[in-house]
Amino acid sequence: MALYSGKSEGRNVYRFFEPGMDALVRARLALETDLETALKRREFVLEFQPITNIASGKIVGAEALMRWNSPTRGLVAPDDFIAAAEDSGLIVPLGEWALKQACSVAAGWPPGMRIAVNVSAVQIRSADFARSVISALAVSGVPASRLELEITETVLMDESERVLKTLRQLRELGIRIALDDFGTGYSSLGYLRRFPVDKIKIDRSFIHDIDNKDTAAIVRTIIGLGAELGITVTAEGVETEAQLDILRKAGCVEAQGFLIGMPSKAADMARLLKTRAASRRA
Repeated sequence: MALYSGKSEGRNVYRFFEPGMDALVRARLALETDLETALKRREFVLEFQPITNIASGKIVGAEALMRWNSPTRGLVAPDDFIAAAEDSGLIVPLGEWALKQACSVAAGWPPGMRIAVNVSAVQIRSADFARSVISALAVSGVPASRLELEITETVLMDESERVLKTLRQLRELGIRIALDDFGTGYSSLGYLRRFPVDKIKIDRSFIHDIDNKDTAAIVRTIIGLGAELGITVTAEGVETEAQLDILRKAGCVEAQGFLIGMPSKAADMARLLKTRAASRRA
């Protein structure tokens, strides 16, 4: 335990064993055990957060967000269990379920509405990943062009040719690849050169601080970069009209956040789309 504690802090350090380390390990093991049980009992649910075109105000898609409805832990956010699911390998069957469920829900949306699903590096390394994506589309009847797979820089940091080959294969089918949390890694621009993505999502930390002139300059630069490369730019975490106005003036294409719409159940998302469609006809 002391060894792994030292390695997790960058190596070239020393650590003595402390009782707290044992408690952390036990808590992690308990979490992984509960996750395995939760998968069998189907305790996971998806919520959907709308994404809008800033210029038109039209909802163009939604991101599927996983929640764990635990009978003992309550409603657990993904940040609190995804890392454990990746370490244990449970993210593979869990991710496959999320893909199928998200595509099934999106099949009932208006034509052209996109569904975005987060996928991890562990999933993509799986030999059956491409097959599971293609199967989810085939069963639901959703065209490949309506599916967006959101990846982080962790995926592109993987030097495995299999990972890049899988992403290229899916992209050739018409599936869109989005680079999530853009700007928070150490080499975002290098990844754009290494693998051509269809969308970049500006991390919410930049939008939260967009009233700062330096941060605003970075956001405008990212938006300009996207325009030059022909890549759609989506701003995450938009919470105020002032933030949206800055993004609109900078030429940002899409926005997502509490101002646009809260994450909601599939039925609520369907009602929202129906209401929007009716208002446009009126």
